[in-house]
Amino acid sequence: MALEHVDVLVVGGGIAALCAAIEAAEAGARVQLLEAAPRALRGGNSRHSRNLRLANAHETPWQRDSYAVKDFGEELGRVTAHGAVGGGGETGREAGSGTDNSTGSAALAATLVAGSTGLDGWLMAHGVALQPTAGGLLPFSRKTVFFLGGGKAMVNALYAAAEAAGVAIAYDSRVATLTLDTAGAGAGAGAGAGASDIVAETPAGERHFAAGAVVLASGGYPANRDWLGERWGDAAARFANRGTPYQRGELLRALLDADAQPAGTAGDCHLVAVDARAPQDDAGIVSRVDGMPLGIVVGADGRRFHDEGEDIGPIRFSHWGQRLAHLPGQRAWLVLDADGVAALPPLLYPPLSAPTLPALAALAGIDDDALVATLADYNAAVAAALDAGESCAQPPGQPARHVHASPPTRPLLRAPFAAIPMQPGVSFTCFGVATDAQARVRRAGGGVWPRLFAAGMIMAPAVLGSAYLSGAALTIGAVFGRIAGREAALIAREAR
Repeated sequence: MALEHVDVLVVGGGIAALCAAIEAAEAGARVQLLEAAPRALRGGNSRHSRNLRLANAHETPWQRDSYAVKDFGEELGRVTAHGAVGGGGETGREAGSGTDNSTGSAALAATLVAGSTGLDGWLMAHGVALQPTAGGLLPFSRKTVFFLGGGKAMVNALYAAAEAAGVAIAYDSRVATLTLDTAGAGAGAGAGAGASDIVAETPAGERHFAAGAVVLASGGYPANRDWLGERWGDAAARFANRGTPYQRGELLRALLDADAQPAGTAGDCHLVAVDARAPQDDAGIVSRVDGMPLGIVVGADGRRFHDEGEDIGPIRFSHWGQRLAHLPGQRAWLVLDADGVAALPPLLYPPLSAPTLPALAALAGIDDDALVATLADYNAAVAAALDAGESCAQPPGQPARHVHASPPTRPLLRAPFAAIPMQPGVSFTCFGVATDAQARVRRAGGGVWPRLFAAGMIMAPAVLGSAYLSGAALTIGAVFGRIAGREAALIAREAR
């Protein structure tokens, strides 16, 4: 098998890989990008995205008001210091448990925030269109910008820019293994002087590459339920994967096996409630279920297990994902009356519907006697609270209580009744490898592999730990992808 020589080899197909490939090519490197997915499904989880977080000093047509670097940095510091809202949020662990929380993480955070400034201009210069705020179609946000046409349009624009820059792109090309020189002196992927042998599995057979530098932007492991099962047990088999089925974490595992420094907490992942009827892979953001305060949420036993009105802010999505993950069978139903259905946001599928509660229970597979009793108890508690001038929801086994800031709760009385089946859905995993501010992969024993770089979700836990900050993951991919591409091109040219 002939060995193909390139300056920079980029493994991955989302925003981090594309930014790395474009920057490396524009710096004069010969770049090969290997995307595991077929062309029609290219883009990794980035094609399911909507927005990214940017610091900006002044209002722009696509970002309202201003969002200072200081504000971004302080907000990032708060979420990473005060609990893992996306992964182990219900466990009380600190975000970043198991991560290098020394000056390396501080340097990465500072690099991210600084690198976000001007990122909108760079993306637009490479064909990405941003959604103007003047159209009135976007929620107010001074912190994020939205892609016109969504993540798919953004990904398509960056692929076109990569091709125009001379990047060679190969689809259906899976790099499942990685050999690294654990001593740091010999020839391994990114370790030696361009003598690495990297094998890509393709429908036409294996392709072998020698590269002066390697950028790994292949993501985490949300599609690898076996790996998730190491933390979650049998429950992981019932987790939907909202993103690409090609993000299985083989290269992340190879890095960790080669003694790369880990970042984040193994098994932690950002979970949300998704419609259980949606595809188990690649359903994207449209599979997410909302509207819990409009009804009651019950398990298969017909009983409630949490106050539906407690969470009304953005964090509610990850909280419900965690609750479902810890529920026996990982399945619950949002039950609504006709008024609740009318108030729902747009849905991927219409709710199951029936003229009576027993008929709905039979349709959904819920214990009918228990569901009827649960709703009767709920309606009685709500009526009593409303008579007392309160807004309430009643947790199981507890008296009705006031729920601050929640919308007024009302009895669920008007037929037809409806149900939406829910299960946990993984958005992304929160375990990866550490890098330095130049995006070089850190070694557990100290130092870095000088020719091995990482960008995107494979190293995002080094910045976020197990925390979640809306739009930050895409920004991490773009900022560290650009850095990795530039640095890889520089070191590869030196090795020619």
